Amino acid sequence: MNRPPLPRGTAYAVLAALAAVVIIVSTAIFIGVGGQDGQAVTSRHESRPSAEPAASGEWIGSWATSPAAAEPNTAQGFAGMSIRNVVRTSIGGTGARIQLSNLYGTLPLAVTHASLGLAAAPGSPAATPGSMQRLTFGGQPTVTVPAGGSLLSDPVRMAVPAASDLLVTTYSPTPSGPVTYHPHARQISFIARGDHTEDPLGTPYTTKTPYWRYLTAVDVWTQEAHGTVVALGDSITDGVTSTVGANRRWPDFLAARLRTEPGAPRYGVLNEGISGNRILLSNSAAPMPNNPSGLSRFDRDVLGRTGARVVVVALGINDILRKPQVQDPQQIASGLRALVQRAHARGLRVVGSTLMPFGGHKGAVDRQEATRQGVNAIIRSGGVFDAVVDFDRTLRDPAAPERLLPAYDSGDHLHPSDAGYEAMARAIDLETLKGQAAAAL
Repeated sequence: MNRPPLPRGTAYAVLAALAAVVIIVSTAIFIGVGGQDGQAVTSRHESRPSAEPAASGEWIGSWATSPAAAEPNTAQGFAGMSIRNVVRTSIGGTGARIQLSNLYGTLPLAVTHASLGLAAAPGSPAATPGSMQRLTFGGQPTVTVPAGGSLLSDPVRMAVPAASDLLVTTYSPTPSGPVTYHPHARQISFIARGDHTEDPLGTPYTTKTPYWRYLTAVDVWTQEAHGTVVALGDSITDGVTSTVGANRRWPDFLAARLRTEPGAPRYGVLNEGISGNRILLSNSAAPMPNNPSGLSRFDRDVLGRTGARVVVVALGINDILRKPQVQDPQQIASGLRALVQRAHARGLRVVGSTLMPFGGHKGAVDRQEATRQGVNAIIRSGGVFDAVVDFDRTLRDPAAPERLLPAYDSGDHLHPSDAGYEAMARAIDLETLKGQAAAAL
């Protein structure tokens, strides 16, 4: 007998209740700590110490975001405040660990209290009863992340459902300099005055924020998945214009396909999109530029991600649109080939996208369309990626191919609507995500 689906809130409550039961009865034992000799791991780059549970499985990335910039007007950080980031898992597991970044900080970031819990409902600052876990670092409840550094927490035993909201909370008692953040989260997180890190009700979290701060990854210990897809892109991958809190970015739709479609590879999906991102140029000067180019952040945001096996590259539009504008298609193609070479050196397969139309977008001119068409011709001819997903053909208006189809246009003639993002995910042939990197292109 066919039964009507549960309402979204009811289904989520059932899922959360089941997770709480599993948390209580779980007997998995974890070994290892966040760094060698009981010390937290810190570096200018993303660190990957061993911290494996005794049970069989492997660490796989379930959620990630790129540290995109130093948050404006945060010279003193968020001293004396609790930051509760809300993030959506792509795959589930029986344990979890988080990554914190102080990449843009100019002072050490002191974290004296951190926690991880399962949200009681989508987008809620309240935790499912029994799910809140205190996090440690190198066996200690406090840690200091040096300026420019990052670290992993110790693992915690925890039932983490796929497609669920996690609450990751940190408390810093002292000023830490500019805050490392991701500005276009398309998700509401929360701030509270004082240390309310393990508050399960969420009532002190009266300030809402559209940013993710300090948190850059959540890994899960799992037997359900065997790798991750890393989506490297710009605002279109970041999900700008998608419905806030609804998880309708194209990587979210891709994650749903990988979880549910028969024969699909069981991968996590990590969204490493940054609004305004380019392949070739960063948005500000060294030594630590805001919005670093795809080439400069590739090692950190792709190769450094836990379980990365395949990368989907959707970059190049901002190289054409943003000043200084690139007019030579071969210059953009060369940058894409450089990304592919670095991925292949680490055994990652690369699926690349054609550049979607932007006709009618503010400031767009005819010569930019010629450059876009030139890049797409090179991509379609082969010799750049292991496989191609034709986002241009999927989203363009057949009657005006230099423009997005109206049903897929958010209204700015550049970013897709929710329906457009779903169409992008549907356009990816899941078979292209399988297999090894090409030996040579």
